[in-house]
Amino acid sequence: MGYEGPEIVAADGEAPVRPARVSPFSIAPAAVTRAEFCAFVEATSYVTAAERFGSSFVFHACLSAPDDHPAVPHTPWWRELRGASWRCPHGPGSERAVPEDHPVTHVGWHDAMAYCRWSGTRLPTEEEWEFAARGGLEGRRYPWGDDFMPDGEPRCTSFAGAFPQPNNPQGYLGTTAVRTHAPNAYGLYQMTGNVWEWCLRPSADRKSDRTDLRPIRGGSHLCHHSYCSRYRTSSRLMAPAATTAGHIGFRVARDGEKYPRTGSVGDCA
Repeated sequence: MGYEGPEIVAADGEAPVRPARVSPFSIAPAAVTRAEFCAFVEATSYVTAAERFGSSFVFHACLSAPDDHPAVPHTPWWRELRGASWRCPHGPGSERAVPEDHPVTHVGWHDAMAYCRWSGTRLPTEEEWEFAARGGLEGRRYPWGDDFMPDGEPRCTSFAGAFPQPNNPQGYLGTTAVRTHAPNAYGLYQMTGNVWEWCLRPSADRKSDRTDLRPIRGGSHLCHHSYCSRYRTSSRLMAPAATTAGHIGFRVARDGEKYPRTGSVGDCA
């Protein structure tokens, strides 16, 4: 796992390229959808961090009046929006703006963990996530190879335009359905692009590190070569566990020996 090529950002911690071992595990073929998260909330009455806090962060181009909301210093394309949550991804009144087969967003790491406890699953470790994302293609940039757009066709949901201003009507703005693009060789959809996915730190880190930072993997619909190219299989960031935004979601995993395959949260691959 890891990467040492020209696109690397030293602070991200991708390097060095190194061997890693994983035990047998299963991982969901797609990120948890809004419909699946809704089923969890309806069963448990769970309230997410964004709902408790009263706001979350939305990409400016997804808003009809972005200037009505405060911009985030140093990243002004993000607007803090009162009432934004997984229910209303673009703020109050946007309950139906994002279809139910899109990934759930505006969920923090603890929200994802609560869903896992309810569903009898867990988040994947970073090693598991990267092993799964590569689909057997060792050392390749993307789940499908090294060419970002084979035959000129997009293979993941990423930003179109000169970031942060979208100007390509053929491109994506915001999330897409979790199975929009062809799966990798392991049958896993959208392991890169669309939404960052919360993961678990390696066991050694969890025992020794008291920080509240948690890893997110895979990049999102906001990644673009003009700004960042973190839609690669090795890409990673560390974010505070309470972070919620319109480009972060998660998928679930199970220990191979412990959890039987069931249909409770979708068929696991």
